[in-house]
Amino acid sequence: MSTEMLLEETLIKRSQQKKRTSPLNYKERLFVLTRSRLTYYDGKAEKKFRRGSIELSRVRCVEIVKNGGGIIPCQNKYPFQVVYDTNTLYVFAPSHDSRSLWVQSLKEEIKDNPVVWTKFHPQFWQDGAWLCCRQAEKQAPGCEEYNPFGDISRKPLPPIPGEERKDVRQRRPPPPLPPTPSGDDDDDGDDDDDDDDEEVVVALYDFPGAESHDLSLVKGNEYVILEKCDVNWYKARNKYGEEGYIPSNYVTEKKSGNLVQFGWYSKQVNRNKAEELLREEDKEGGFIVRDSSTPGTYTVSLYAKSAAGEGGAAIKHYHIKQTQGLPKQFYLAEKHLFSSIPDLIEYHKHNAAGLVARLRYPVGKQDKSAPSTAGFSYEKWEINPSELTFMKELGSGQFGLVRLGKWRAQHKVAIKAIKEGAMYEEDFIEEAKVMMKLSHPKLVQLYGVCSQQRPIYIVTEFMEQGCLLNFVRQRRGNFTLGSLLSICLDVSEGMEHLEANGFIHRDLAARNCLVNEALVVKVSDFGMARYVLDNQYTSSSGAKFPVKWSPPEVFNFCKYSSMSDVWSYGVLMWEVFTEGRMPFEQHQNHEVVTLVTKGHRLYRPKMATSTIYDIMQLCWRERPEERPSFSQLCVMISDSLEGDTPPPT
Repeated sequence: MSTEMLLEETLIKRSQQKKRTSPLNYKERLFVLTRSRLTYYDGKAEKKFRRGSIELSRVRCVEIVKNGGGIIPCQNKYPFQVVYDTNTLYVFAPSHDSRSLWVQSLKEEIKDNPVVWTKFHPQFWQDGAWLCCRQAEKQAPGCEEYNPFGDISRKPLPPIPGEERKDVRQRRPPPPLPPTPSGDDDDDGDDDDDDDDEEVVVALYDFPGAESHDLSLVKGNEYVILEKCDVNWYKARNKYGEEGYIPSNYVTEKKSGNLVQFGWYSKQVNRNKAEELLREEDKEGGFIVRDSSTPGTYTVSLYAKSAAGEGGAAIKHYHIKQTQGLPKQFYLAEKHLFSSIPDLIEYHKHNAAGLVARLRYPVGKQDKSAPSTAGFSYEKWEINPSELTFMKELGSGQFGLVRLGKWRAQHKVAIKAIKEGAMYEEDFIEEAKVMMKLSHPKLVQLYGVCSQQRPIYIVTEFMEQGCLLNFVRQRRGNFTLGSLLSICLDVSEGMEHLEANGFIHRDLAARNCLVNEALVVKVSDFGMARYVLDNQYTSSSGAKFPVKWSPPEVFNFCKYSSMSDVWSYGVLMWEVFTEGRMPFEQHQNHEVVTLVTKGHRLYRPKMATSTIYDIMQLCWRERPEERPSFSQLCVMISDSLEGDTPPPT
């Protein structure tokens, strides 16, 4: 095995196992290329531990990654990929030339491999799909011809001459390779998710463990993650050595760049909600730090009771800017630069420095109620009915009676009793295990089912304000444009999560969204339409079939997809902006089919601007492939809500 060093450079790699694309998943590593291996090390000056090593004989493809203008959350902006076995290693170089040198050098070493691909994926695998061809299978065949000789950013390229390669190696004397830990010779980097010795998290909320295998959390305490069982549950250890399962959305990584641990940061707050919270608090210097509409950037929303020139109270929104060079610095006013956002906030707590007021009072996070968990405990989806207390009746739904209740006399829940003959029970019970794992702040959480008796009970999160349709009808005349947009954004964010997980709602409408006591809107009953046994509901000629929310491909061919959900979302937007009117209220279902087929669409609501109505019309395009995705809709709605104040001078 040849250990002759060909290249050595500190690059950045992306974790191969984590699903989320966040700055915390990008690590600096010292990469070393020899004739037989690509190895990467923990590049700390005082020690070098090998983190992964790939035999070049197993490599199928080396090529640059076309980013397509997307955001790369690390300082190195030139990605390339090394595909080996069934894995893809994404590496980020600091410059075009550096990337090209690595890609060409690796291609030279693997050109005779029998496993080299003829086609590859030129863009990232991200959020469960290939960005280039949108295939949702990670092992799907490539969509672009692979060039085994040159880097695709500079086609065609001649092979690297031997002398040139020799010169590259002689730029500096090759240091001896860092020692390999004993027993680690076969490490190929597959398990690089545990890059750091320990992942420490901080509890954001108290969690009283429900089962003996759970670990209780105390807000503010630190815990070590032992295993990430799935996206919703981790196994952790506390400072006393006790171990157990914890909900992943109750903790956050303890890292300097992670803002979630600070009381002034509110992740799930948009511009409109920030203004509502600040006005409600009505305190001079009240502020919220929140996500901007551009991913990876932040905004400070600030309340001043007597702003100069405003003639009264005012709310200003300031983007937190970043300097271009290294080291990266943050600022609100260009004269005052800081190495971190917490340092910036701390400074402006004591100095207005061009802001309308200093940051005196963080708003929005105190006494914030804990989020829902995906089930009451890890792998617990069957609920014992004797642990349920039944309280007042909430209403009657598609499947039967819905009542307020409590689980183990402490957790408020909604309990749906499924009337006999209303649904395909066995199919639903099997699917419930999957539906429970769909956990998101804008989806009504399914906690579990009572399936061992009849009637079956479905136990879900309780939403205090009831269904969205009644909510907007009862408050007609009291909504601002911003508050209606905020409702639409909540729904689009919930639907974006369903879309990303390949889940189709099939009956999206205002009646199937619910509102909680904090006035957050959540999508409910997703996927349930598949289990309905009522012919009036399941047949497009039936009186109960939601024709007025359905696109042509559904009422003509029963062809459901995320794009049919997008059409329904456009109708839901119309419901919201008319404050609860019935779509096509003057027409019967069969008339709506004719009208829509001929190109007729719902009129523009009085409260909708032309921009907002344009979004609705995009959702109602005839061809499904021409409609926007929910991810794109989230951006459009966010952009309509934003319009931040320029930085102070």
